[in-house]
Amino acid sequence: MYMKATCLLVLFLSMSAAIQAQTPKEQGLKVINQTTAEAHIAFLASDELEGREAGFHGGRIAAEYIVSCLKQMNISPLGACYYQPFEAYNRERQRRERFQVDRDSVLVIKAEKVHQKLDMRNILAKIEGKRKNEYVIIGAHYDHLGIDPMLDGDQIYNGADDNASGVSAVLQIAHAFVMSGVQPERTVIFALWDGEEKGLLGSRFFTQNFPEIMQVKGYLNFDMIGRNSNESNPTHVVYFYTEAHPVFGDWLKNDIANYKLNLTPNYRPWDKPIGGSDNASFARFDIPVIWYHTDAHPDYHLPSDHTDKINLEKVVDITKAAYLNLWNLANEPTY
Repeated sequence: MYMKATCLLVLFLSMSAAIQAQTPKEQGLKVINQTTAEAHIAFLASDELEGREAGFHGGRIAAEYIVSCLKQMNISPLGACYYQPFEAYNRERQRRERFQVDRDSVLVIKAEKVHQKLDMRNILAKIEGKRKNEYVIIGAHYDHLGIDPMLDGDQIYNGADDNASGVSAVLQIAHAFVMSGVQPERTVIFALWDGEEKGLLGSRFFTQNFPEIMQVKGYLNFDMIGRNSNESNPTHVVYFYTEAHPVFGDWLKNDIANYKLNLTPNYRPWDKPIGGSDNASFARFDIPVIWYHTDAHPDYHLPSDHTDKINLEKVVDITKAAYLNLWNLANEPTY
């Protein structure tokens, strides 16, 4: 009995030591999991959200869900509330042009007697840093393509990969930062963009109107991180980053080795990553960018982009890798 009790005591002390040995960064890392990823993606990509089109009912429900998650984590809004409302304008639809949020373009469109208008909302939250006026931002767009009532069959563009997968990563990383239990050096902004599918509208509006945009030291973007473009290579992920910051590539290589992440990145340093997604809005201001993407697949921008096709293991490993990236962006003195 004495030996058994001693063994149990040793085991308990060993486990306690192992828990105490974990760094704050690792405390956060361990809360990122498949169950939570699937829950976020399944809700956001459900038929009830009607494809989350920007400016429409389903998009507003998605926004309310995201805000409820941030409130539950006790993460503060960036401003007076979590929403950054904005308006986008377009000429009459027969012109087949894109919506605009740029001030000068909007003034021209509004001068026309007949024009389109959409009300949209970015969602912005923060964990304040020790240097509260120095920022890093992690973002993903939450809108998708909505409904096409003229389709014969499935009419809802659910957007599980595009981009419920990216939203799930932002929310899990926000939770991980909370659970780390420490204040970051820089303020971390968690951004969920509206209107990306209509022309990067939310991120463009933010970068053009955020008064401290020149104090943003880095931006990390997700857009489609849950599928396999080649089923024979399920660990594939494209890792774009600003070429002037080669340490971004070193970070990922080291973290894959140290934390046994099942990823095979295609490293793509880019002089100025101004294409593809919301990263472009930040690259135009010469803000260093990291962007995770798993390439297009047969269900891209189709109603068949459903949750049951998501590679959850990949989503989680990319989320963990990005959390570690963001930890460095928020805490490293220089990069």
